[in-house]
Amino acid sequence: METDDCKLALKLLARSRNVLISGPPGTGKSKLLAEVALAFETAFGIAPAGGAPKLNPVGGIPIPPAAGGAVKDIPAPTKTNRKVFRTVFHQNSKYRDFLSGITPAVNKAAGAPDFTIVKGTLYRASEHAKADGGAALLIIDEINRGPAVQVFGGAIVAMESDKRLAVDGSKRSETQFFEMLDPATGDVIEYALPHDLYILAAMNQADASVEPLDVAFLRRWEPLRLEPDERALRDFYGLGAKGANTLPDPLVSVTDALEASARAWAVVNGQISLGRGPEFQIGHGVLMSDVKPQTLPLPEALGTLCVGWAKMRAHIEEVFFGDTRGIAATLNALDGPAFNPFQLSETTFADDLRFRLEGPTNFNEDNIYPALRAFAKG
Repeated sequence: METDDCKLALKLLARSRNVLISGPPGTGKSKLLAEVALAFETAFGIAPAGGAPKLNPVGGIPIPPAAGGAVKDIPAPTKTNRKVFRTVFHQNSKYRDFLSGITPAVNKAAGAPDFTIVKGTLYRASEHAKADGGAALLIIDEINRGPAVQVFGGAIVAMESDKRLAVDGSKRSETQFFEMLDPATGDVIEYALPHDLYILAAMNQADASVEPLDVAFLRRWEPLRLEPDERALRDFYGLGAKGANTLPDPLVSVTDALEASARAWAVVNGQISLGRGPEFQIGHGVLMSDVKPQTLPLPEALGTLCVGWAKMRAHIEEVFFGDTRGIAATLNALDGPAFNPFQLSETTFADDLRFRLEGPTNFNEDNIYPALRAFAKG
């Protein structure tokens, strides 16, 4: 069963053709991309008008949707030739890898041309969507890690839903064309994007290591933002709603350790929101893994928490890089409880005041629970 986020993503794709998922790290962006890809390619959730779908042992999709079925909020519900194309943007991503361009020929035969024209990911997805019964979903992960505007090139003017070709592939008065190299002939041609090409991208908007996307580029996407979800973390931990009871000392059970982790995560995100902004929070997924910690013995469960909270600490240090007091405030080490393994100290260097965060280099089974109790405000 697809999740509500998946259903919403499919609905937005059907409406706008281009959807941009954003949100803090650990909120499930990559997981949602995979879920939408599977739902799109298999037409998951479609109830064809012609009855139950029939097995097609030789087709690309074992049980395709029946043509003619009209299903609301599903991209291209009548198309049976469905395919997903994937790419990840990075600093070396280029226009030629995305649309088309000239590149040196590799392992060429004697007398063969020294160069070849690349068929980029967007071009291949677009051509598939133009085929009979074709529909294509292009997934772009980490879209803001590459020079997105340069990579899209002239396709930016043609990607909006109202500037595409008609459903039957014909030119409309609103259709926008752009120039590109024809991979088949090498000639410069005018090209337009098809009706049933859908583009789903994801980005971490608050990533300090990348440049923000161009505002004009962002206007061409319908946004879908994912937020940190305390309920999802509590469900993963097997916990109910947060109670008013105080965290016990000493630690008795795995449940108490997990309750401390959930409370500390929520408080730390609140501090990050105050200090740097809500977009710099960290998602629930950072503390989730393939193993349910509530099924483990206490020492192993604490070890699992150490792994997740090491990632939390690294994120906090990146978000407040150069701001020792900001890190200390987030970890409740300014005026926090005495049992907090982290404490802020003051010293001087060349008569200037300096701050140092004293505490363990790494979390371990002995210090993780006291730390979480302290982060959760004691």
